[in-house]
Amino acid sequence: MSHLDDNCLFCKIIKGEIPSYKIFENDDVYAFLDISQVNPGHTLMVPKKHIVNLFDYSQEDAAKYLQYIPMIANAIKKFNPKISGMNIAANNGASADQVVMHSHIHFIPRYKGDGFKMATRNNADQYTPEKYEEIASEIRKEF
Repeated sequence: MSHLDDNCLFCKIIKGEIPSYKIFENDDVYAFLDISQVNPGHTLMVPKKHIVNLFDYSQEDAAKYLQYIPMIANAIKKFNPKISGMNIAANNGASADQVVMHSHIHFIPRYKGDGFKMATRNNADQYTPEKYEEIASEIRKEF
């Protein structure tokens, strides 16, 4: 675990310096219950390497760490038969509400009628086919 940051909350959790409610751990990732528990089973998965967010992942990092998303999601879903869906999200950067600057994936189990709403906004009425194509074309240039 030589790639951890001594000042990072999640690195301290990985090292066992701060207690957590572990649900899964291997050489690559550590998954534990989010202290906020939006819904029962709300879990965070963090790489055991200090990476700020997905913008900093190499292709190798993505292959190494993100491969566990389906396995963890399925384990959470199986723990309670009332789970009918799941939001899986990563906040990347302060403007996207990332609070802890160590990459983490949220697994938020969804229960029928739980009342939780992800913030959404539909601006489709402000776009024309030409505007969509202009944006898509600009993004394609970055690959």
